[in-house]
Amino acid sequence: MKTNQAIFYMIFSVIAFAVMNAVVKHLTAFNVYQIVFFRSIGTLVITVPMVLKQKIPFWGKHKKWMLIRGIAGVISLTCFFQSLNYLSIGTAVSLRYTSPMFAAIFAFLFLKEKIKPIQWLLFFIAFIGILFIKGFGGNMDFIGFIFAMISAIFLGIIFVVIRKIGNKESPLVIINYFMIMAFVFGGILSINNWKQPSSTEWLLLLSLGFFGYIGQLYMTKAFQSDETSMVAPLKYLEVVFMIIIGAFWFDEIYNLWTLLGILLILLGLVYNIYLKKTT
Repeated sequence: MKTNQAIFYMIFSVIAFAVMNAVVKHLTAFNVYQIVFFRSIGTLVITVPMVLKQKIPFWGKHKKWMLIRGIAGVISLTCFFQSLNYLSIGTAVSLRYTSPMFAAIFAFLFLKEKIKPIQWLLFFIAFIGILFIKGFGGNMDFIGFIFAMISAIFLGIIFVVIRKIGNKESPLVIINYFMIMAFVFGGILSINNWKQPSSTEWLLLLSLGFFGYIGQLYMTKAFQSDETSMVAPLKYLEVVFMIIIGAFWFDEIYNLWTLLGILLILLGLVYNIYLKKTT
């Protein structure tokens, strides 16, 4: 029952993130900074009252690390949303999900965490998948590829910073730092490129923060409900959902090389999670 609940939570989280990404792709007529701005509003409306209600110290104790996490988060989010203007949604998400590879490398360099030889091999397999997508994936846009990889690198930095902070800070405070910085960054940079949304677009833009928060909430619940080795690989179902959404909603076409590249990325990273938790 405990495992079934964790699986349900993670699948629900994956669906929420997939819907959020699809909405962003649908709203490509808007400047990316305006999308980041609305993404932050939708989450802050939920998290700020929760922090105040629970009387959690609003700015936390480890301000330096929280600022680094916030800056890395804004860069990663902005670059990912920007990549959706150039790449198919399934490809962009697949490339961004190479972030655990970069996180492991950064942890090896800065936190002195060990990486087994077999893990290096699995990272290499994932990297080959990236080359397949880039080299043989049809009309791969180089700018979109760079944006997706920058997003993945900074997401890897985020994982390491959160690991460094540990459980010394409330997750709500960590999210707030990220969203407040996104609010300021997106708000300022969208002033000169503001596009007035229609009533439907207002709803879609504000829904970004809601779906993002739901995805984060149920992902946290999933990890709290069962072992990481059981739950973490389910996160990569988002890639499958994004390919399906891309094909049916945006009429995207994936050639065999792109699908093979995505498969290699999933194989390398998912098996690495399994290996790390069973040895």
